Amino acid sequence: MTDFGKIFKAYDVRGTVPDQFDSDGARAIGGAFARFVRSKGQTSIVVGRDMRPSGEEFVAAFTEGALAHGVDVVDIGLCATDMMYYASGFLDMPGAVFTASHNPAGYNGIKMCLAKAAPIGVDTGLDQIRAMAEGGPDPAAVRGTRTERDMLDGYVTHVHSFVDISALAPLKVVADTANGMGGMVVPAVFAGLPLQLDHMYPELDGTFPNHPADPIQPENQKDLMARVLSTGADVGLAFDGDADRVFLVDETARAISGSLTTALVARSILAREPGASIIHNLICSKTVREVIEEGGGVPIRTRVGHSFIKAKMAESGAIFGGEHSGHYYFRDNYRADSGLIAALVVLEAMSNHGRGLSDLVSSLDRYSASGEINTVVPDAAEVIERVASAYPSAQQDRLDGLTVDMGDWWFNLRPSNTEPLLRLNLEAGSAEEVEARVAEVKSKFG
Repeated sequence: MTDFGKIFKAYDVRGTVPDQFDSDGARAIGGAFARFVRSKGQTSIVVGRDMRPSGEEFVAAFTEGALAHGVDVVDIGLCATDMMYYASGFLDMPGAVFTASHNPAGYNGIKMCLAKAAPIGVDTGLDQIRAMAEGGPDPAAVRGTRTERDMLDGYVTHVHSFVDISALAPLKVVADTANGMGGMVVPAVFAGLPLQLDHMYPELDGTFPNHPADPIQPENQKDLMARVLSTGADVGLAFDGDADRVFLVDETARAISGSLTTALVARSILAREPGASIIHNLICSKTVREVIEEGGGVPIRTRVGHSFIKAKMAESGAIFGGEHSGHYYFRDNYRADSGLIAALVVLEAMSNHGRGLSDLVSSLDRYSASGEINTVVPDAAEVIERVASAYPSAQQDRLDGLTVDMGDWWFNLRPSNTEPLLRLNLEAGSAEEVEARVAEVKSKFG
């Protein structure tokens, strides 16, 4: 039996198969999604899936639920998450992709959006979809129809449109797609480009036989780093399971943070569109804001999470948005995130620069960061108040948890949405100061 209370998260649906999430649950959610989109005046949806073993069965059940509730289904088959967003935008339809992103093999889930890839989160419809799924079916008088459509070629053309293809140099690129959906979309995007692609773990295999498809964890980048060094490659690209996130490794096998990648992409975009607004979430390095301002852009700081960023992009007209977690959003990609678009923008910048990625980002590497440190606490809200009171003279805000800025160092404390955890991100001028300040802040947890 699907446990709707466990699998509905803040931004998507995700759980272990079959104890938390099964095909009956997928069918119920398909019917609920159909009813939800019909309430928005839509009568067709686009559906896709990643390579997880349960995906085909779940898509069939979800589709049956949607058809029974009077919605037509366009099935695009295997796809990366950003390919589904492209399909939603291009076809002007709500969409759903079955994926559990970077989670282990035993998981599956659903990311859903409205037409033009508009986000659906807990405050923008996900709670309604859950309630309808829990409430049982309410079939429509007229059953929907199912069709199939191949969106890969259109997606490739769309991704290419974000760069000047003629400016690309014959860089040696290693891509580790970790047996995820990057195995399909990365070679399709690179085909015909003057780039030399060395593709690691390209086979689509939702059991992840080589390593987890979670590149934010340093141990999952080790194979990529070793290949970059052994082959003398110019850059390494690490994609997650549904290929919507990318992490960079430079030619010295050094990992480039999501913040530095955000700054690098922002700088490239501002060179083309001076004065544009660019969004960054509040745990990004101060470098990001500084680079946006230096490029003549307008920095906009937001909460962590794609639904907040997409909403702020729509409100502000921002051209680009970046998160420290490796999500990069583009106005002309229906404000959705795409690791491959970000990767091509970086490769174009490297081509124009003419020197290594390490040199390209050297002017952006201004601070040291702790990374996200999770601590189990009995009462996150109480700890946050205790820490806030310990820094009465500092600049503070509550945009997302607690941010304390001491000038030459700062930190953010946010409670987890699902666990009794506090997430600490801290930045300072040196690794030694980061270590000392982390110890200082944690000492105030009580």
